[in-house]
Amino acid sequence: QVQLVESGGGLVQPGGSLKLSCLGSGFTLDNYAIGWFRQAPGKEREGVSCRLTSDGTTYYADSVKGRVTISTDYYKNTLYLQMNNLKPEDTAVYYCAAAPMGGWAVVTSQGCHGMEYWGKGTLVTVSS
Repeated sequence: QVQLVESGGGLVQPGGSLKLSCLGSGFTLDNYAIGWFRQAPGKEREGVSCRLTSDGTTYYADSVKGRVTISTDYYKNTLYLQMNNLKPEDTAVYYCAAAPMGGWAVVTSQGCHGMEYWGKGTLVTVSS
C-alpha cells in the first residue's frame, strides 16, 4: 500500500534551520506530483511547496519563498523540505503529499491541488 512517513520535525529557535524528510513506500516518486503542506493552530491547511518530478515545475508559497527548498532523492524514494530562517509563524504540523501523474493533482508555479496520498504529519515548533 502507498505510504508516506514524515520525520525531522521538532523545536527550533527563530532564525534557525530544519530539514524535513518524507519516505515513500508502495510506489516511486518518479513521474509524481509531490509536495509539502502545513496546518497551524486555528488555520486551514496550506500548500508550502510542490513539484512535478517529471519536469521540475515548482511552487513555493509567498510566505516561505526564499527560505525553503524542496528536493527529492529518487534512489531513496524520499522527499525533503529544507527550511531556513524559520519564524514563529512557521509553527505548524507539516504533511507530505503525493499523486501520480495523470490523476487529479495540478501543480504549477502558482499553486498545487488534488494530492491523493498523505502522510500523518510532523510537528514543527519555532520558539525561543
